[in-house]
Amino acid sequence: MVASSAYAYAAPVDAIARLARMRRLARLMDSQFGIPGTRFRFGIDALIGLAPGVGDAVTGLMSLYLVWEAHKLGAPPALLTRMLGNVAIEVAGGAVPVLGDLFDAAFKANLRNVALVEDWLARGR
Repeated sequence: MVASSAYAYAAPVDAIARLARMRRLARLMDSQFGIPGTRFRFGIDALIGLAPGVGDAVTGLMSLYLVWEAHKLGAPPALLTRMLGNVAIEVAGGAVPVLGDLFDAAFKANLRNVALVEDWLARGR
């Protein structure tokens, strides 16, 4: 059931597809790769972030895609604000040379944001 508004709640099938895309992107960005012999995982966010200046901007834009998908699902402003805060923390933290790249690998804003959306959806929107 989709209302006439362009930003209305997504139909159940559409919501499932959006959530699946969000999960895939978050995993790719934050936990696609592992270090053998450890439980530590990282994604392309940490790798792209190695490029000074441009890397953090690119990964920040990719992270904003998840916020956009949540918006299209009809997420409330408070949830979108929390998601934007996670992205801002990761971009700001990642901007610090060397330590920022380690921060990117550890903070995992994208997985946090997908978890927030999943929790919101589980509570019945």
